Amino acid sequence: MNKAPRQTLTAPIRRVRFAYVALFFCFWTASIGLRLVWLQVVRHGDFVERAAKQQQRTFEVAPRRGVLYDRNLKELAMTVTVDSVYAVPSELGDNRESAAEMLAGIVHSDARDSFTSRQQMLARFNASRNFAWVARRVDAETATRVRELNLKGVYFQKEFKRFYPNNDLAAQVLGYVGTDDTGLGGLEREFDDDMHGTPGHVLTALDAKRHVLGSEESQPLPGENLVLSIDANIQYMAERALDAQMEKMKALHGTVVVQDPHTGQILALAISPRFNPNDQRHMDASVLQNLAVSDVYEPGSTFKLVSYSAALDAAGVEPTDIVDCQGGAMTMYGRTLHDDKSDGHLGRVTVQYALEKSSDVGAAKMALKLGNQKFYEYMRAFGFGDRSGIELPSETRGLLRNPKKWGATSILSMAIGQEVGVTPVQLVTMVSTIANGGVYMPPHILLQSTDQMKGDPRLQAAAFRPANQLPSTLPDGAHRVIKEITSAKMRMMMQGIVVEGTGRKGALNGYSAGGKTGTAQKIDVATHTYSHTKLVASFAGFAPVSNPAISVAVVIDTPTVGSRYGAETSAPVFAEVAQQVLEYLGVPHDQPLKAKKDLVASVKSDEAEEAPTDSGADLNAMFADVNSLPADDPLRTPANAAAASETASAVAEKPAVAAPKVADKSQGVLNLLPAKVLAAFQAKGDGDTGVSAPLPAPKVVPAVQSKTNGSVVVDAALRVAVPSFDGAALRTVVERADAVGLRVQPVGSGLAREQVPAAGTMVPSGTEVVVRFAR
Repeated sequence: MNKAPRQTLTAPIRRVRFAYVALFFCFWTASIGLRLVWLQVVRHGDFVERAAKQQQRTFEVAPRRGVLYDRNLKELAMTVTVDSVYAVPSELGDNRESAAEMLAGIVHSDARDSFTSRQQMLARFNASRNFAWVARRVDAETATRVRELNLKGVYFQKEFKRFYPNNDLAAQVLGYVGTDDTGLGGLEREFDDDMHGTPGHVLTALDAKRHVLGSEESQPLPGENLVLSIDANIQYMAERALDAQMEKMKALHGTVVVQDPHTGQILALAISPRFNPNDQRHMDASVLQNLAVSDVYEPGSTFKLVSYSAALDAAGVEPTDIVDCQGGAMTMYGRTLHDDKSDGHLGRVTVQYALEKSSDVGAAKMALKLGNQKFYEYMRAFGFGDRSGIELPSETRGLLRNPKKWGATSILSMAIGQEVGVTPVQLVTMVSTIANGGVYMPPHILLQSTDQMKGDPRLQAAAFRPANQLPSTLPDGAHRVIKEITSAKMRMMMQGIVVEGTGRKGALNGYSAGGKTGTAQKIDVATHTYSHTKLVASFAGFAPVSNPAISVAVVIDTPTVGSRYGAETSAPVFAEVAQQVLEYLGVPHDQPLKAKKDLVASVKSDEAEEAPTDSGADLNAMFADVNSLPADDPLRTPANAAAASETASAVAEKPAVAAPKVADKSQGVLNLLPAKVLAAFQAKGDGDTGVSAPLPAPKVVPAVQSKTNGSVVVDAALRVAVPSFDGAALRTVVERADAVGLRVQPVGSGLAREQVPAAGTMVPSGTEVVVRFAR
């Protein structure tokens, strides 16, 4: 049977089908093209970043921090390589908790270090997939114990750790660094940018199984090295002598500064107590501050060197001229300034003798010969009231008011070292100015900054060799203050202080020495008046006299044992430091050597040592003067204001706090006394007292204890018997009162004649006893 013929498609149908197929392929091609554009163009950067995260690891390579050298190229601070432990949490998997527990058992050695605790470590493991620190900069023994665990996903990375080979030597000068190698104090902070260096990077490629395929590395640039003017041996001598005296006197803290008078270079800057920058976990925040530049104190009698040198230089005064000390009392504008000596008062004596015996009246008359403006110009020329520019952070300019803000009798206070706040570095630089021929040389502690390391022949030690003259080209900031002849006269007068005056315990064996003692009262932060029990003892001098090789300033704050005056507390430290340093430097002897027994006999305590006097200084003006300091001055910051109030006579408060009113002092025990007794005190006191009018009024109060929340607890039950002060000198009265927990408000000068409350009266501990002194 024949089949019907197959019907063929017509031409129009073929064209339509072809069009559909072609259209489909065009659409498909366009879709693929758009997708490729989206992936390879629009999302290119995103996918490259994701690929890099999956296939590459970038590590920052810390640079080696610069080395701190002393002038003899002995390392004071250096960087060593240690192991840090980290983990890749994704590789730990479900073993994170057990890994954290095992690792913490090894690396968590200090309960106060929460970073290495199990809880903190586990939290880091859960917060990241690719990287988490276990412990940083561990010691070799800890690293070995971690390796022995052989935990999957735990690795080691080499890091730099700051190391101080001499532990606490010059701790406040060097400072310390944080975990991330950032300078946090001292020179480490001041030159952090220079010493830190530039980090490098390591780029590592990984396969799917995290095997290293290759890496690219950019090398870090090490930080610059600093060569300091400090001699580590001299620094050690100063610290050892200071620590011994601090232990003996049970003082709050102390400072010793040794300087080259001809260049201004600091050879040693010792502060006690110190801290160990290698042990940051146990640092005491109260000892981190560099008190030599950031805190001020009233210098007391050491400041009389400015008064006498200025008078000799500008007023035509000679050491052999006669000055009338008026029996130790001088009244001006209703205020009486007086000397306080247990062996009597000075009359008409030579200028040199007045300085040797530290007469307040003599110093005041020297300043009056100059006048306010001229005296102020000399104080500024000696460097007071301005920053010295020393290469240490947080330097204060101190407290020195413009004459326009002085009171009628401020010149009397400043002549004897009151109403002015100075730093130990400013004090030693003033003495160096007198010692070197009269030229102010700005203090420096940095010799050079260099890329060279120890061992490079281009880097040479700069061992200290005492000079006998100033450099031919003076550095910036150097200027003449007094004439050379004035300098020579002052050196001779200062030698007399050590030989015949109040500074006998500063005498050396085989070397001549010149210096000045000082004892300043601290300010009672509760009453804004001078404390009669808390003192700052100081001594500033140089040796040898004819050709000074070193200048030394010693400041000891709040000694509490024995005699707390500068002659007994600070002068022996000067003698020990200067003697050892001069012999270490090989300075030739300029005097015959003495046997030890002869030396002890020649430095017996001088009973004519000056006692601090509350001479009516304008303390409120000093409080207000803090407000005029620059905004970056450490005395203005709230954190340092409290510290300054405890460590310096010139107390720095917050700028917003107003100074106390003088009238506040008029309320107290004198208003509670019988009218006849009060009249007798005022009548007898005003005639021969050494204090300013109006008479300061003490308070009889129970012992109080301030709490951290601002509340005060009063202990009225603790009562003590008032001792008898009849016939005793001020020093004896203060010591007797202090022994039973009482305070003293003196009226007049001389020997104790009357007291209120009477001897034997039972009073609360902490009561102020009013004692009238008369000659």
